[in-house]
Amino acid sequence: MKVLVIGGTGFIGSVVTRRLFENGHSVAVFHRGTTNAELPKGVHEFLRVESKLPITAYPAELLHYEPDVVIHTMAMGCDDSKAAVQFFEGNTDRMVVLSSGDVYAAYGRFIGIESGPPHYSLLTEETQLRTAMYPYRAQAPSEDALQYWYDKLLAERIFNASGGLPATILRLPKVYGRHQNSNLATVFGFRDHPDWRWTHGHVGNVAAAIVLAASHPNAVGKTYNVGELYTPTIQERIDTLPDSEMTAQTTPFDFHHHLAYDTGKIRAELGYSELVPETEAMARTLRGETISELE
Repeated sequence: MKVLVIGGTGFIGSVVTRRLFENGHSVAVFHRGTTNAELPKGVHEFLRVESKLPITAYPAELLHYEPDVVIHTMAMGCDDSKAAVQFFEGNTDRMVVLSSGDVYAAYGRFIGIESGPPHYSLLTEETQLRTAMYPYRAQAPSEDALQYWYDKLLAERIFNASGGLPATILRLPKVYGRHQNSNLATVFGFRDHPDWRWTHGHVGNVAAAIVLAASHPNAVGKTYNVGELYTPTIQERIDTLPDSEMTAQTTPFDFHHHLAYDTGKIRAELGYSELVPETEAMARTLRGETISELE
């Protein structure tokens, strides 16, 4: 299988690229050169240093590669998603798009951009989505900033509406690993809310789910939550982890709204399971260990 990874050198994309290559696929990456990654020899790179976010233009040479699948790790909003659909529609068999759990109404209520009662059960792929748009616009320093135009919900809608570009949407959890969130601030920073739950996923486990979705025929046209099988409370996590001196964060969030995913669909339909259990991966990451079988 020939796979093109848009953003294949970033925190998640570089792990996806390596895993695809190790699984015997032909892999190419399109990136802007803003992050450096040691990619396997044999991975083809399309570099455009002049490209900026949102990515709204692609070099014609990408089509000469003739990818069977395109994995878009950087579809952040409306304009870039429209550009990707226009460029790749009819030029690849399918697209895998990385989305986020921030599309759910529970997230909008958690950060205070919309109102509604707490959702006490797990968030499934069919759970109510946000009605308030642009969740981070209030923090944007300018109209050019990512926070201003970012909205994964718009990206999902655009890819799902494309009749000629079958898409798989993956709603990712809070991802952590050796190069990002390695101190688990997203756990210890919320220690004052011991009963709250937020689904996490080690970057290696998340990458395995992405590769599986890109190669499995049953994934075409589907949306999947990605993350751990069971989402512990903050206190349950802390009880299994090495000590941390990190103090709790003061935030304006409403912790009545849990961000815990039901990940049963990707497990049942695609046979997904973690390469390393999240409890072990989290503890080893916090100790600074390299998890070679994942990263």
